[in-house]
Amino acid sequence: MTSEVVIDVRAQEISIALLEDKKLVEYQNETRSASFSVGNVYIAKVKKLMPGLNACFVDVGFERDAFLHYLDLGSQFNSYAKYLKQVQSDRKKLYPISKAFRLPDLSKDGSIATTLTVGQEVLVQIVKEPISTKGPRLTGELSFAGRYLVLMPFNDKVSVSTKIKSSEERARLKQVIQSIKPKNFGVIVRTVAEGKRVAELDNELKILLKRWDDAINKVQKTQNRPQLVFEETGRAVALLRDLFNPSYENIFVNDEEVCKEVKDYVTLIAPEKAGIVKLYEGKVPIFDNFNVTKQIKSSFGNTVNYKHGAYLIIEHTEAMHVVDVNSGNRTRSSNGQEANALDVNLGAADELARQLRLRDMGGIIIVDFIDMKLAEDRQMLYERMCKNMQKDRARHNILPLSKFGLMQITRQRVRPAMDVTVEETCPTCFGKGKIRSSIVFTDQLESKIDHLVNKIGVKTFYLHVHPYVAAYINQGIISLKRKWQFKYGLGVHVISSQKLAFLQYEFYDAKRQYIDMKEEIETK
Repeated sequence: MTSEVVIDVRAQEISIALLEDKKLVEYQNETRSASFSVGNVYIAKVKKLMPGLNACFVDVGFERDAFLHYLDLGSQFNSYAKYLKQVQSDRKKLYPISKAFRLPDLSKDGSIATTLTVGQEVLVQIVKEPISTKGPRLTGELSFAGRYLVLMPFNDKVSVSTKIKSSEERARLKQVIQSIKPKNFGVIVRTVAEGKRVAELDNELKILLKRWDDAINKVQKTQNRPQLVFEETGRAVALLRDLFNPSYENIFVNDEEVCKEVKDYVTLIAPEKAGIVKLYEGKVPIFDNFNVTKQIKSSFGNTVNYKHGAYLIIEHTEAMHVVDVNSGNRTRSSNGQEANALDVNLGAADELARQLRLRDMGGIIIVDFIDMKLAEDRQMLYERMCKNMQKDRARHNILPLSKFGLMQITRQRVRPAMDVTVEETCPTCFGKGKIRSSIVFTDQLESKIDHLVNKIGVKTFYLHVHPYVAAYINQGIISLKRKWQFKYGLGVHVISSQKLAFLQYEFYDAKRQYIDMKEEIETK
């Protein structure tokens, strides 16, 4: 199996697609100005105590206050609170954590009301982004994740991933980390650290320690509260940190700055693979070039077709996701209804495992498979689903089919499920239902080009239009595009873009920066 990552960087957002054998399996889309990211650390203030819930609401500078439960304060909360006071008592000289005295662990059956006060400053980290009407979820137990290690201040323990089975390797890793980690820091050794040399682990540990030092320095020197003191790495790098494996053949990025950022990170964690990071400079949009746009359009929405006419219907409720499996207009198997049901269900299991990763669906997922009478067929379906989910990084649990033919799946939910609207809103009527005649659309485009070239002075630009419109503009020896070039110069470029609706268009300058030429008045 070959894996490729395609990163589409635009002015307002960044999209990341993971392809396995050219098939889209993971997709992340995030605005570049997103306020929250899992892993961000804040120095914030307690706003309201909720003794009934044994929790509190914390102001981290967002419109919805964040939620912090007593049990999420962490066993070392008292040590953190004392150290925070020591750091803030002297704005010039930082009190070193190695000299900090660790207090007894926080009692598990304690009360939020006796531990915190309104207005108290706390050092917290986001563990779950805002979902629906809920604010972000916080923890007081900070962690700084790297490729091989996770650093945890005030923990002082070394834990090794249980997925590393070799007792000799586990003992080696534990001994190595114990010898290089500083006092008052705990470390979790991740699965990918297996077989790594001391120098590689020590190098990453120093990077993680610097992140902690930078964060606590910011706490000491800034007085505004709430204040972001540590920001998780960029979305592209954060995804790569968790996903990266040696089987990657290519990482394509269409932005020079982000490409350098990704290349620096890959060079840091796997110097021999630095060459796989490549800057995409093609004229065709990067997602169109790698067939990602078409897969996104066909893979999202309520109905997902998967093979021979069978399809899934995926619905989202406040409490759970519900998936219905339908055989559709598929040809019946000559081996009978049972064989047909098994074949449809096995195909559904393959597609559903992909959909869970692709949409990042979390919480409870209920799947209504087609009824099967034979116990061995039901067991085969359960085993197939378990095998398909082995590639999923999110923690999950799968139960065998119930007597009603339902399968229950729980999957870790960290951020809202990816919801891509595949229905296209008319870009030329803005919901009014009336547009200008389609035949004059090219005249409208020419007036925009004339304004761009002769009034604004942009001589080189790229006009992105729907593939059908692009074909019309480019057709013939003396095409419409050629006429525009004779009239306005050779800087006129027409690009086919699959993401655009039929009468939608976008202008980009020579540096591929978006030029807003839309006017709602043109539809009236």
